[in-house]
Amino acid sequence: MSATDELYPPAQYGWGWIVLALGVIALLILALWLVFFLTRPKRSIALHGAAQVTPPTGDVLSLLRTEYSDEIGRIEAAYRAGTLTARAANLELSRVVRTFVNEYSGLEAPVLALDDLVRLGVQPELIDAISRHYYPSVFRRGPALDPHAGADAARAVVKSWH
Repeated sequence: MSATDELYPPAQYGWGWIVLALGVIALLILALWLVFFLTRPKRSIALHGAAQVTPPTGDVLSLLRTEYSDEIGRIEAAYRAGTLTARAANLELSRVVRTFVNEYSGLEAPVLALDDLVRLGVQPELIDAISRHYYPSVFRRGPALDPHAGADAARAVVKSWH
């Protein structure tokens, strides 16, 4: 037998390749878990009926109304001063009104679309303010609507919400 006729043992892979393969498998499992976890619907949003929260009483309600009326006034003043555009002012008014409704009633108005609010049967003042003032100003092409009318609608929501 000559040296060229000898059999060679099978090639062995280094430990680094095995560790790399296990790391890639672990990353794939983690990625699948993240996709599943991050795409699940949120449990806290109740579209078929708002959670029954006891509305604030007396002084608390008065403080909430005063706080949010002041915030509406600040947004209106910022628009008059030119630090907010009409579109930005209406967007802020929408945020303030929705946050007020959330704090007062527990309804997650800041994350619900207009259709969801209509389906839940919220007060007409909120539907009117969002549909006539805030949605057109934020989503419509062209100039935004006058924020003064949006501020008046926001005040109506804050005063009439019960």
